[in-house]
Amino acid sequence: MGFVNEIIVKKNVKTFSIHNEEKSGARVGYITIVLAVMPIVAFVISFTLGRYGISLSEILNMFFSKIFGKEVTWTATTETVIFNVRLPRILAAMLVGGALSVSGASYQGLFKNPMVSPDILGASAGAGFGAAVGILLSLGIAGIQVTSFLFGLGAVALTFIISTIIGKGNNAVLVLVLTGMVVSTLFTSFISMTKYLADPYSKLPAITFWLMGGLSTISMNDINIIIFPLLLGAVPIILLRWKLNVLSFGEEEAKALGIDTSVIRVIIIICSTLLTAASVSICGMIGWVGLIIPHLARMLVGPNYKVLLPASFFIGSTYLLIVDDVARSSFALEIPLGILTSLIGAPFFIYLLIKGKRGWI
Repeated sequence: MGFVNEIIVKKNVKTFSIHNEEKSGARVGYITIVLAVMPIVAFVISFTLGRYGISLSEILNMFFSKIFGKEVTWTATTETVIFNVRLPRILAAMLVGGALSVSGASYQGLFKNPMVSPDILGASAGAGFGAAVGILLSLGIAGIQVTSFLFGLGAVALTFIISTIIGKGNNAVLVLVLTGMVVSTLFTSFISMTKYLADPYSKLPAITFWLMGGLSTISMNDINIIIFPLLLGAVPIILLRWKLNVLSFGEEEAKALGIDTSVIRVIIIICSTLLTAASVSICGMIGWVGLIIPHLARMLVGPNYKVLLPASFFIGSTYLLIVDDVARSSFALEIPLGILTSLIGAPFFIYLLIKGKRGWI
């Protein structure tokens, strides 16, 4: 009789566990749908914000008229504001916010460390130095973006080469992170040197303003330039996101399950670097996004990277768009985006650390 009761209890426990997993999966699904809708809502509302007031009905009418070829009922000024000023800026904010968040989440999973951010291997510092050099050499906007992007890639390549020589297979992840910190410090010093050499009346203010981050000069040409590297970085990460789940169990466990950890690590680093360098090249150094957004996403949908990476993209794109809306419409003088993200990110990160300890595996 006792044996029968034990079987019944085990069966009830298993049924209860399956039921809980189904409820949890349904909850995550609902949350993901809500997160996917948020960027769309923020995208539409952002067009109404700014010093030149345009109603939501006017905006919707303009877009529908453009799509279906209806008669033009708006002024040329309104069309210029919407399509030449606000549309590129809104798209850039969403792409950069999503890219930095996905990059940060990928690095946190790869290094199994919730304190890791997209600039851990020197991408942001390298890109910042590249932009400073471009400004110092009086290059155009396109030239500054190219030098920023290339130096961002170069900084991470330097980190990887040095860590490979030093590590030689022993504590490869730890050596990589420590080398990244050293390379970041090195390029930060180069930035300071560049600022010291710059003309204090023209070049120095330009370098300082660029390093603080912002989207005030964004155009559709900038979007066209970064869209390819962003896709090149995002698509492989999304396709390989299930392997990040395996890597989170540890190096030996991942190898036992047939995962070539060295190859996956290189792919994730390259793709995340592309996302970070491309983002920094058009908007400057915007901190905290890639650090706090993955934490928030993890608290909402859990540590499963199949859901975590899309959730990070949705939250990151919405977050940076809202911050940019505040930066460009709430004050008489536009505040650099990097300042606002730091002011919001630092205290919010402390809150996440206090409230969300159980969210990290």
